[in-house]
Amino acid sequence: MTPEYIVGYISACIMLSLTKRQKQMLSIIYTYIKDTGYPPTFEEMKERLGVSSNQSVVDLLNHLERKKVIKRHSSVARSIAILPVGYEMLDKPPLVPFLGMSHAGLPILTIQIDGEWQQLSTDTKLLKNNIFIVKIIGDSMINAGINDGDIVLIKEQKEFVSGDIVLAQVGDQTTVKRFVSEDKPPYLYLKPENPKHSIIYFTEEVTLKGKVISVIQNSQWKAIS
Repeated sequence: MTPEYIVGYISACIMLSLTKRQKQMLSIIYTYIKDTGYPPTFEEMKERLGVSSNQSVVDLLNHLERKKVIKRHSSVARSIAILPVGYEMLDKPPLVPFLGMSHAGLPILTIQIDGEWQQLSTDTKLLKNNIFIVKIIGDSMINAGINDGDIVLIKEQKEFVSGDIVLAQVGDQTTVKRFVSEDKPPYLYLKPENPKHSIIYFTEEVTLKGKVISVIQNSQWKAIS
């Protein structure tokens, strides 16, 4: 049984259990994020639902969250995220945040660009919550198929294996390189895929933030290895 079949089966079951109002709320959240780049506030959800009380919104969100359709962080404003089953139910492409630019060369500062999100085609099968995209500046990864101006899809994770192409934070800046782990000095380093550029040795300032899993080329997402 494939993961796609399982997600589809679960979404079909949940679809049957959602009320018309709950489905409307899910659609409002998706449309608002797609159009504005932000999840809606309570006031905005009330307006689009045509209700006057916050409790009506709270009840709907609680139902969606219990059914694993959305996820919220109570300590963060505008923190509603649609979960994989939610996208399946809406039959809509996933949305991921565009966090800015990262250098394939010397590290540069990555600045979050609020209000910009990117739709992913459903055929990428990347219905995840820990996914974001950045735009690449520089040519140090050209031999890995990542060119200046490309947009890469990054999966946030904590564990990496030697050979992964990663988004690394170096101090307060970021860079995209290949992570290398060896049993001899220098042991750990970030390797460019262009001989014109130098490797970056690991120090206490280097942190791996995520793995590059796809790059957009000719308007199509392609896997990176």
